[in-house]
Amino acid sequence: MEFKHKSVLLDEVIEGLDIKPDGIYVDGTLGGGGHSLEICKRLSDKGRLIGIDQDRKAIEAATLRLKDHIDKVTIVKSNYENIEKILKDLDIDKVDGILLDLGVSSYQLDNRERGFSYLEDSKLDMRMDTDSTKTAKDIVNEYSEMELFRMIRDYSEDRFAKNIAKHIVNERKIKEIETTFELKEIIYHAIPLKVRKTDSHPEKRTFQAIRIELNRELDVLENSIDKMIDLLNDKGRLNIITFHSLEDRIVKVRFKKNENPCTCPPDFPVCVCGNVSKGKVITRKPILPSDEELKENSRSKSAKLRIFEKHVKE
Repeated sequence: MEFKHKSVLLDEVIEGLDIKPDGIYVDGTLGGGGHSLEICKRLSDKGRLIGIDQDRKAIEAATLRLKDHIDKVTIVKSNYENIEKILKDLDIDKVDGILLDLGVSSYQLDNRERGFSYLEDSKLDMRMDTDSTKTAKDIVNEYSEMELFRMIRDYSEDRFAKNIAKHIVNERKIKEIETTFELKEIIYHAIPLKVRKTDSHPEKRTFQAIRIELNRELDVLENSIDKMIDLLNDKGRLNIITFHSLEDRIVKVRFKKNENPCTCPPDFPVCVCGNVSKGKVITRKPILPSDEELKENSRSKSAKLRIFEKHVKE
């Protein structure tokens, strides 16, 4: 299956990165290379792009797409949480811009074998890194009822999390849960009939929660933002596209904390904590897809772009 993924908020990302022709840029979620290609087009022979992804299929697709710019591109199979080590290994101290597009690619969703979609019957997988051994099946069959409840509650905010967890545990006592449709059916029966009548895909939230848990998506994001800002040059920018409220909340809070890290009580006349601002939030409100983009790509509807600009104090 061909790796297809339409780059979301493409023009807005390119504008938001404020690309310097001789600069160094990192695409921490390379995917099919759509954003990276547009970055490369704006780089001189002295410019450089570092692409990071944990999905081998994505790397194959991006390598092909970026073939005309290969002299200025370095692609690394890894998770963006390892950005410090990746740049150190490449003898890069600071960069001029970093991009994260946190969405699951269309390829991953549409490829039945990857087990991300509740619309296709397949083995419960959901690994973004197919080299890793743990799958969604392991979570569904091995987590305790309390662990399942916590995961569904925290990562999907589903009000029926307790009942869904209970149904999963009861069903796996009879038979191991192996496929997406088996799980879908269990979730379906854990949700009240009146809710099912108004929600065409009540399983969507639980599938999201399992995917987030398996791939440690929120932990990785939470632990990466501060160090990414530290890796930026003066006036360098960090662009992050999120696709659900949990991600967006993390980005919003971390950006605000880096802009105003002061921990002094509000009634103190001067700051004494010594925490210094690292820059400013460019986007007071997130940038959303245009009406035109929404018509062309329905999967962009929940996308939000936030931008932080590093300021180095002299």
